[in-house]
Amino acid sequence: MTTESPRPPLPPFNAETAVQKVRMAEDAWNTHDPHKVSLAYTPDCRWRNRSEFIEGREQIVDFLSRKWAKELDYRLIKELWAFHDNRIAVRFAYEWHDDSGNWFRSYGNENWEFSAAGYMQLRIASINDLPIDASERKFDWPLGRRPDDFPSLSELGL
Repeated sequence: MTTESPRPPLPPFNAETAVQKVRMAEDAWNTHDPHKVSLAYTPDCRWRNRSEFIEGREQIVDFLSRKWAKELDYRLIKELWAFHDNRIAVRFAYEWHDDSGNWFRSYGNENWEFSAAGYMQLRIASINDLPIDASERKFDWPLGRRPDDFPSLSELGL
């Protein structure tokens, strides 16, 4: 349990606040800043990311540092799938390339559970990687936050 300042929006979520929480997460991950991203989670947060189990902010920073050293030019879009009380489910896709220039689009789903103070305390992610040609890329905004007028996953047909 965290004694840190509340991180709005707070549960229980409604449609508007759930969408806001999803966009906040997307924006943070698109910074590629592991320390900044880790602050959205409780100090004792638990993750399952693919087959890796992670506990706490220090392990989150280590994991994300490794991830973004491998997944270059990473661009992410998240979309709300469902919400209830202190839980949110999202679907997402991100594009990246490895150090040999091979491009991938990774698709996945996440289940999130939040503390009363609005920090994520549980994240369960299932992800699959699809090799793509550079010509098949759809996420072509400049690195950083996805522009507000850039299409959503649904609008992109993903």
